[in-house]
Amino acid sequence: MTRDGSRPSATARALVALGIGVAVVVGLFLVDALAPAIFPDPLPTRAQDGLTLAVSVLIESLPFVVLGVVLSIAVQVWVPPGLIERWMPRRAWARRAVLSLLGMLIPVCECGNVPFARGLLMRGFSVSETMTFLIAAPIVNPIVIITTHAAFGFDDGILVVRLIGGYLIANLIGWLYSRHPSPDALLTDRFRDTCELALVRVPVEAGSAGALGERGRRSLAQFVVELRAVMPALIIGSAIAGAVQVLIPREVLLAIGSNPALSIVAMIALAMVVSICSNVDSFFALSFASTFTPGSLVAFLLVGPLVDVKMLALMRTTFTTRALAGVVVVVLLAAFAIGTGVNLLA
Repeated sequence: MTRDGSRPSATARALVALGIGVAVVVGLFLVDALAPAIFPDPLPTRAQDGLTLAVSVLIESLPFVVLGVVLSIAVQVWVPPGLIERWMPRRAWARRAVLSLLGMLIPVCECGNVPFARGLLMRGFSVSETMTFLIAAPIVNPIVIITTHAAFGFDDGILVVRLIGGYLIANLIGWLYSRHPSPDALLTDRFRDTCELALVRVPVEAGSAGALGERGRRSLAQFVVELRAVMPALIIGSAIAGAVQVLIPREVLLAIGSNPALSIVAMIALAMVVSICSNVDSFFALSFASTFTPGSLVAFLLVGPLVDVKMLALMRTTFTTRALAGVVVVVLLAAFAIGTGVNLLA
């Protein structure tokens, strides 16, 4: 336990993670024993597929997480104080609008944006501003724009709707959380402690002889801190994504792909569990283009980068469960509404 006894210890958190893993394994056996006809493949094959999927999600995400940590350190340690802030508009809504476009300069997927967002919070950006960046960046970054265009071109307006929809959802969430009476309550106790430790460090004068060495030591220490914070969440999120995929028959989702409303719901559910990197998710969605409606594809491309299980696990290192629940509700409702509009207009 911590000093105030309000948070579980590292051992308790590890036991909870282990309990989740055991529950997933038990669930696999129960489903196989009680309803063997649901899945065409035997349990060992599904378990192997689930492990393969989990490892592939982890390997796919890891380089972007490391890049995001490096960018986070650059923001926290190497960028002079006030440099970013001087370029920001004074009005809150305008600052959020600019920050939501910052992802265009950071070509990483959603995994790398979480460490970078933590760096913005440590620099003093507000929770609502950082949340706006974090939600928008996985969609407006240049690689995602290029890959979405390569997959769909301008067919059915999928690319344009994805960009505009992601931007609007991010600013809506930022505005909603800017109204929160106690923004610090949206952050986890552990992250607030990390911020306090960063603030009490004694700054070193830029012209002093030890400035470069001190920044190097801070960078290395912060690299370790950030990796320790996000890697367990990434591993657990990848494992959950792999397990869920072998527990939900794909045939069930494909059977309802032609229904305007149910297809959106199905693709939203699929987006949350498959946890594909936003840099390449367009090509995965393209494989459903012949059976699913355009609106459902848009919903998939909006929901996946924002609130899949891997992303939520990473965001949980910084934001409380209640804060993330609000984000999920807004994203799902907005994605459903946008997808419905696309289906009506397509």
